Amino acid sequence: MKKQRPVNLDLATIKLPPAALSSILHRVSGVIMLVLVGLLVWLLAKSLSSPQGFAEAQSVIEHPFVRFVVWGFLAAIGYHLLAGIRHIFMDLGFGEEKESGKITAIIAIVGGVILAILAGVWLW
Repeated sequence: MKKQRPVNLDLATIKLPPAALSSILHRVSGVIMLVLVGLLVWLLAKSLSSPQGFAEAQSVIEHPFVRFVVWGFLAAIGYHLLAGIRHIFMDLGFGEEKESGKITAIIAIVGGVILAILAGVWLW
């Protein structure tokens, strides 16, 4: 039996299909949300503690780095929502074919980029 294995498995040279990229980005966006939800819960608790706490939370939000982090959270949640809806439809039996899976993956990625831009415009 011949072993037909790839000689060079350099991940930078492998071109992923849109469906694989969409699935990987869905997982990455979930991890981003998991990491950043602690910061947002802390800010919410701080803002609800007292008028002084609200002012402190507001001053934290006004920092450009924190706004960037909040934008990252909003972009991740927007993409995660779109890719999650895509996965739910695939679980129901729609869009499982190769071509329709490619189209829905591209739609989810482009929709995620649009939502990220809209979140950035809204935030700044």
